[in-house]
Amino acid sequence: MKIGIMVHSQTGNTLSVAEKIQERLAKEGHSTELKKIIPFKESDPRPEDVRFQAKPPVDGYEALIFAAPVWGFSLSAVMRAYLDDMELASRPVVLGFVTHAFPLPWMGGTRAIRQMEGLCQAKGLRILGTGIINWSRKDREKQILDLTEQFVKALAKEGNGQ
Repeated sequence: MKIGIMVHSQTGNTLSVAEKIQERLAKEGHSTELKKIIPFKESDPRPEDVRFQAKPPVDGYEALIFAAPVWGFSLSAVMRAYLDDMELASRPVVLGFVTHAFPLPWMGGTRAIRQMEGLCQAKGLRILGTGIINWSRKDREKQILDLTEQFVKALAKEGNGQ
């Protein structure tokens, strides 16, 4: 399956998780491309103010993975703007995750994922799975491994037409 991994990462934490997922999917035989979403200014708090230096297209993929940090208990304004402006010629399936510093998912991660899901569903996309990586927790590496395996299984199931 051809998979596009679209990442907004301000500190590199979200990017590092996306790279681990990409590596694991490649081992499963998937063709993966990791693309960075880069704004001109990281400090724009509202999606309508975001302008892009790099806004990778999503066409040509059978599946998309969106990855972003949580900002102020919400999905980053950069990812919100990207998803809102996204133009689709086809309807790939979607997986998504967020990273945040707080120890519990309900401390921003849950809301950010719901925002990501809502933006994807508004575009007519079907979501196969989502996850939250709590960066300050001691079991962070296990969370990353579990998320990676969840995504691998969801894509395998989708590839088998189940």
